[in-house]
Amino acid sequence: MSKILAIESSCDETAAAVIEDEHIVLANVVATQIDVHKEYGGVIPEIASRIHIENISMVIAECLKKANLKMEDIDAVAFTQGPGLIGSLHVGVQAAKTLAWAFKKPLVPVHHIAGHIYANRLVSELHFPLLALVVSGGHTELIYMKDEWSFEVLGTTQDDAIGEAFDKVGRVLGLPYPGGVYIDKLSKQGKNIYKLPKPKPEKELDFSFSGLKSGVLQFIKRMERQNETFKPEDLACSFQETAINCLLERADKALERYDVKQFVLAGGVAANSCLREHVLNDLQKKYPAVECLIPPLSCCTDNAAMIGVAGSVAYRHGIRADFDVSADPGMDIES
Repeated sequence: MSKILAIESSCDETAAAVIEDEHIVLANVVATQIDVHKEYGGVIPEIASRIHIENISMVIAECLKKANLKMEDIDAVAFTQGPGLIGSLHVGVQAAKTLAWAFKKPLVPVHHIAGHIYANRLVSELHFPLLALVVSGGHTELIYMKDEWSFEVLGTTQDDAIGEAFDKVGRVLGLPYPGGVYIDKLSKQGKNIYKLPKPKPEKELDFSFSGLKSGVLQFIKRMERQNETFKPEDLACSFQETAINCLLERADKALERYDVKQFVLAGGVAANSCLREHVLNDLQKKYPAVECLIPPLSCCTDNAAMIGVAGSVAYRHGIRADFDVSADPGMDIES
């Protein structure tokens, strides 16, 4: 049974985990920077990378201590190569390279989105072919996996990622960062009564959220000009339902076209209660032969356990990186 040390630092979480036998979490440590970036209403790349440098050694040491292991017990070091913020990625990549070189361990590069998809392996076995909907602050993608290490992007966002749209709308509504969490909470008190522009991307399985985001801003300005009031909870609910419906419509079309065994939800926005509810109540009922998997809330946001699971599969497939490997902020999952 292989033991993989995994390192994740693609955005504002410094994380390390040890995974055994491809799905058993021996340790999973995350140092979050959310309280720091709250002051700015979003992640500041320069600050993020500086805090990663301060945290990385401590996080790895704590992870190995919790797993009751030494580096000599580790079979390989997996790390997020990309995509993400270049400065943040660089810290994790350098830490992985240093450990692998010092202890003569193989290096296993992992795509961040592959990690999010494989977070579902912590809940259940994955059965292929499958369809994954990856939704986060930096990604909105529909991915078809014919087998356990093939990734075909069926649809992607033409502009903003859905998590980014949630955060920007949250800011307009005067909600704390990250906006997505607070929009979800506020929406529970409201009703879907305001008509907002429905995203209409060029390609049938692509996504678009900039128009919807702008529609919310224009709605607020129009109400102000007309000296009319509106309920923030109703606007939050209307925005959330419109955005989630955009995701579900594309997922529905993909499920009609592709014969898959599972549909998996992945990424930070997979924690959204409205999305989780619709997947289980709508998609699962419409496609009873397809198993719908939703990761536990703890595995939706960035963490190293997901990188460790994906890294374990990559390790078994013989995927390795040389010591001249570097961070790749625009890394292509299909390459």
